Amino acid sequence: MGVEDRDRWRDAQPRKTRVEPMSRALRWGHVSLLAFWFAVMGVVYLAIDHYRKPQAAVVTAQGELRIHRHRDGHFYVEGAVNGKPLTFLIDTGASGVVVSEEFARSAGLRNGEPATFNTANGQLQGRLVRGVPVSAGPFSVSAATVGVGLVGNRSDHGLLGQSFLSRFEISISKKELVLRRP
Repeated sequence: MGVEDRDRWRDAQPRKTRVEPMSRALRWGHVSLLAFWFAVMGVVYLAIDHYRKPQAAVVTAQGELRIHRHRDGHFYVEGAVNGKPLTFLIDTGASGVVVSEEFARSAGLRNGEPATFNTANGQLQGRLVRGVPVSAGPFSVSAATVGVGLVGNRSDHGLLGQSFLSRFEISISKKELVLRRP
């Protein structure tokens, strides 16, 4: 086989073109593009999550607890029930402090008397535990009544109602709620 025959034979053979490397590049290009958009969406999610977090409550020199209204229109404050931390939604229309069953177990709230709670969504079965220490910011009540049975998607959130709030002076303005000792 001469040089010319070899060249003709090589030219007659099906060639592997650059399609394979190109398709591999395209395939990895799609994966890279997908990874990029996942990263962008992750950053957007974290930014929105940070934006949506309530501002921290502030204790003034006069001993007032100033709680800024959250973007959703509610007031939130960090507190604790039986020494276990949680975030309270302040609900001046609620008669008591209310937590979920899961939170109550983790905070050591056992027993209690059976109770039926009347909520905006109807009646809810739960229990009342009396004599529980509750705090919100710098304020605390050593023996509050806590309702157990809150239904929601986060067990580390609870309602701060009148069994706690009635022991303090409250003023609400357009932008903040102020809690004072009487």
